[in-house]
Amino acid sequence: MSLTPLDIHNKEFKTVLRGYDRNEVDEFLDLIIKDLEQVYKESAELKDANHALKEKLEHYHNLEQTLHNALVVAQETAEEVKASAKREAQLIIREAEMKAERIVDDAIAKVRRMTAELDEMRKQAGVFRARLINLLKAQLEMLDSDDWDQLESAATSSVN
Repeated sequence: MSLTPLDIHNKEFKTVLRGYDRNEVDEFLDLIIKDLEQVYKESAELKDANHALKEKLEHYHNLEQTLHNALVVAQETAEEVKASAKREAQLIIREAEMKAERIVDDAIAKVRRMTAELDEMRKQAGVFRARLINLLKAQLEMLDSDDWDQLESAATSSVN
């Protein structure tokens, strides 16, 4: 059992014949009461301070835990964003490669068409040239023919 200042104050001692000086004992007990009251008061203050510090420590521990959880979530989110960006970049690259392949295929097909058209135009130019040469030869032959001379003489005689 712990003593309180009130317990000491209320304590009554028996008086005996050759006992201690009552005033001296009372003064000493008053000193003990004062000191014990001061110790109780300091103890209560220390308990309050200890309680407040424990609450702060718990608050900071909770804050630390919250920050740790937020950091973990942020790291996970960053990893997810990074992975998503990588997947998206790969998809963009694949789409660009497919588009480039289509463009190249279209260009090759266009070159083939244009080459075929050029060959056809060359053939047609050759045919046209041959026909033109034949036409011109026929015209020259007609000019060199005797019929032309007769036509020319008939035209001159009708004019005179």
